[in-house]
Amino acid sequence: MTTAEKAAKTTADNSIFENLESEVRSYSRGWPTTFTTASGSWIRDENGKEFLDFFAGAGALNYGHNNPVLKQALVDYITGDGITHGLDMNTVAKRELLESLQTNVLAPRGLDYKVQFPGPTGTNSVEAALKLARKVTGRESIISFTNAFHGMTLGALSVTGNSMKRAGAGIPLVHATPMPFDNYFGGVTEDFQWFERVLDDSGSGLNRPAAVIVETVQGEGGVNVARAEWLRALAELCARRDILLIVDDVQMGCGRTGNFFSFEEAGIVPDIVTLSKSIGGYGMPLALTLFKRELDVWTPGEHNGTFRGNNPAFVTAKAALDTYWGPDTTLPAETAAKGAKIEAAFDELAAKTTGVSHRGRGLVQGLVFEDPDHASKVCSIAFDEGLLAETSGPSDEVVKLLPPLTVTEDELDRGLGILAEATVKVCS
Repeated sequence: MTTAEKAAKTTADNSIFENLESEVRSYSRGWPTTFTTASGSWIRDENGKEFLDFFAGAGALNYGHNNPVLKQALVDYITGDGITHGLDMNTVAKRELLESLQTNVLAPRGLDYKVQFPGPTGTNSVEAALKLARKVTGRESIISFTNAFHGMTLGALSVTGNSMKRAGAGIPLVHATPMPFDNYFGGVTEDFQWFERVLDDSGSGLNRPAAVIVETVQGEGGVNVARAEWLRALAELCARRDILLIVDDVQMGCGRTGNFFSFEEAGIVPDIVTLSKSIGGYGMPLALTLFKRELDVWTPGEHNGTFRGNNPAFVTAKAALDTYWGPDTTLPAETAAKGAKIEAAFDELAAKTTGVSHRGRGLVQGLVFEDPDHASKVCSIAFDEGLLAETSGPSDEVVKLLPPLTVTEDELDRGLGILAEATVKVCS
């Protein structure tokens, strides 16, 4: 078959997406090809072209595509006729995941959290957290932050900042109040006196909140990094005023910023933590809501979901925790070193390119463009050169990097080289 014939066949085969799939699809528009196989940090299309993946399933593939250890655990489980769908029934797979979570994550950090399986996605975890906070406190209002992203279902969307996503709800999004995230005003130190004042002021119009929900690093919001001292001040305020603190670690948890939980650096202990994406290890749907033991006021069946018992995901989650988060783990140090490598490369790039800066923590790093159009152009050129990276931020002005935590030094060098060349080309 000639090249022209192959192209014609590909176009014909792909017409099904245009004809049948909803216009809501997004990533397929920025990466106009059809993928077929993947391994480690690489994903391949049906024409055999290889792409270095610095997107990693929006952070759901911290251990890379088809990680061999996790894959073998999954294959063994499936071929052994292990339970696939279990609702919230007791299964061996769930027991072993809970044991691994306790041994490798919770106990070493002195965290006495109960674990809820709310459903398969991050927004399910957030919905459960918001509902629980309201049930525990008897209050309705939730404090969220500018540029936050917490999910696309109505409760999670009410505490999300993006106007385009909020508009999709089609109804008023109520019982939530946005407040400025750290550095929102460009470097002004925030000590939260304003928050306490409006809480005490009967004329402020602010209902006493049940909880505050926060991301320590806002990924979709543009890789906005909260300072440790800001997070500590927020936690202290919540403790003083009997307000529950929810940390959304859906994208930034499971080692993305270095430590297993992104809030560890600040030395805080949230009342509630939401986890999804890479908690499943292999990219399979799984979400957890963790909360302090005294907050477990649910009655049986009060919050449920058909697919909260995804046992194959329990298996790969356990394998990931055992393999990467045991007592001898080197992953946090490796992630910090790789993050520093990206920062150094971005420092060099920003120094020689007008209108470019950067920010991030660990292996979530953002290249920030004064001209928002430049970010999408850089991602487009990078795609042509074999690199997947997405944009984020309120104006899509940030090229956000989320490579697998298992990415090699050579792969990092290659990807950063492609990105640098694309940036110089766009900004020159």
